[in-house]
Amino acid sequence: MDFLIYLALVPALGVTAQWLAWRTKLPSILLLLLFGICLGHFVVQPDSLLADLTGGDETAGPNILFPLVSLSVAIIMFEGGLTLKLSELRESGSSSLRLCTVGAALAFVGNTLAIHWILGFAWHLSFLLGAILVVTGPTVIGPLLRQVKPSRRVASTLKWEGIVIDPIGAVLAVLVYEEVVLAQSAPHFSSALKSLAITGAIGVGLGVAGGALLTQALRRYWVPDHLHGVTALSLALLLFALSNMIAHESGLIVVTVLGIWLTNQKHFDVEHIIELKENLRTLLIGCLFIVLGSRVNLTDLATIGLPGIGLIFALIFIVRPVSVYLSLLRSPLNYREQTFIAGLAPRGIVAAAVSSVFALSMESRTDLNIPGSDQLATVTFLVIIGTVAVYGIAAAPLARLLKLAEETSRGVLIAGADAWVRDFAAELKAAGIPVLLVDTNYNKISQARMAGLRGECANILNEHAREDLDLAGIGRLLAMTPNDEVNSLALRECRTLFDSSRLYQLTFKSKNTAGRRGLTKNLMGRELFGEGLTFTRLSEMHAAGASLKTTKLTESFSFADFQEKYGEVTTVLCAITSEGALNINTVDAPLVPAAGQTILALVSSTPVPDKHAVKASKKRPESSQTDDANKDDEASSKDGEANA
Repeated sequence: MDFLIYLALVPALGVTAQWLAWRTKLPSILLLLLFGICLGHFVVQPDSLLADLTGGDETAGPNILFPLVSLSVAIIMFEGGLTLKLSELRESGSSSLRLCTVGAALAFVGNTLAIHWILGFAWHLSFLLGAILVVTGPTVIGPLLRQVKPSRRVASTLKWEGIVIDPIGAVLAVLVYEEVVLAQSAPHFSSALKSLAITGAIGVGLGVAGGALLTQALRRYWVPDHLHGVTALSLALLLFALSNMIAHESGLIVVTVLGIWLTNQKHFDVEHIIELKENLRTLLIGCLFIVLGSRVNLTDLATIGLPGIGLIFALIFIVRPVSVYLSLLRSPLNYREQTFIAGLAPRGIVAAAVSSVFALSMESRTDLNIPGSDQLATVTFLVIIGTVAVYGIAAAPLARLLKLAEETSRGVLIAGADAWVRDFAAELKAAGIPVLLVDTNYNKISQARMAGLRGECANILNEHAREDLDLAGIGRLLAMTPNDEVNSLALRECRTLFDSSRLYQLTFKSKNTAGRRGLTKNLMGRELFGEGLTFTRLSEMHAAGASLKTTKLTESFSFADFQEKYGEVTTVLCAITSEGALNINTVDAPLVPAAGQTILALVSSTPVPDKHAVKASKKRPESSQTDDANKDDEASSKDGEANA
């Protein structure tokens, strides 16, 4: 195969696998590995391709691939560090610390015993592979948590463990390799502790120094905005390489600490840096698993046979639960939360990369003769495939069984809590749809709570306020404040919480739809309910006597019958299917209600002309100071300013 075609094919396969994973709700890493194995088995392996390019040099593949793999893993770990907020440690700090220390030590011992007894590996190799398999996998756990959406405390604990334990496991593997495998003797604990202290000090020291340096450079405007992302990335890669040169595998500690430092400093916003790394991480994960998976030989996997299946069973059902339950004994987490954590420990890219590096090192050492060393990477990939498949399929049902996650993310987060919005939320709740209202006006939230609704008095634009929201079972955002600017900004700030197809916003007021003083279309989500249905229009209809009505459609009472009974001015807001799924009426996808669905509509007792302004003070809502949708009044409502 032409090398250029191969270079283009790898990312294309990576994106295709991740797209299929999104469509099928399967773990993306599982499909990536399967795609990679098929590429290597049926098309070409990267080692043979690179050997051909270099005139038959059999070492060209590993020598070229693994520096690139190491740098890619560094970027992934750096991005992982950027997601770790120290504020999360209020709920999960103690549990995460226990899992990364006591839990890691217990997992190391359990992994080693299982590998030695089940696979029959020598103790030296069992210790090394046991250390490698201590790591879990943030590249797998992150997507699983987004898919399952367990309780916030559990998700935070797993996220911290998944990212922090990777450099711990890598450093532990290095210590075992140097102190046990190379020495071919029992470990010298004083020497091992000294190496561990040096590696940790170098990693943390360089990470903190790099973070402080970059913080000063950016806050003093020494670096232009368009270079922020690439500067942070370049510094992370440079520190990773320098640290690894000083102390092997300390680079993973450096990039993780650097990411944690940057995301928790308060001097400048790192959102644009995080966005760059998220896109790069997605591409790199796809390419890495395709390439590394293509190096796995199916014959080697089949050779392991039933002992390999037995090892996966032992790791999932014995080692992980024992290490979690013992390390979390008397922790703040309850038994259900501990059980879910015990049922989620997939291995990922760090295990694959580290095992491949050590396998290459042992192959190049003629003085080492350890039975089974040639199977090190193969066993690791088998464990990755097995754990990802089992945990990926079982995570969601387990979370629902333990009542740590909703059956589906049917619920809605609503920005705004005016009178008609509260009535809308109340109807949704009565129909079985979870609802959470967020508004800066305490009186509105108080009235929502008195009506039996969940409400939070907070600013949806505040990052810390969003992090404190309990979004279990919530899958959509409806921005319905009186202020178009606030609605648009809320959608932009919540893009990391919800997919763009699940971000909704009321239609702009006419003054905001055109002209240089208006808002641009790219600041909008999906337009709610219908053309021209602005906040002002809906609140006026409500104030004039329109009511929200929930109606079950049947074969004998169709939507046409509903319109005939209540008039064509009726506005359908959403529909709930017989399975309980919520479908929201939007401009881009108008609802076509059918029999069996329950529709929620705004029914007007008296049609309100387009240019009519409601003046009845007794029925005037809190938000009625908002300018009329079709008058182009330039005065902003006081309530809109409060939300801003």
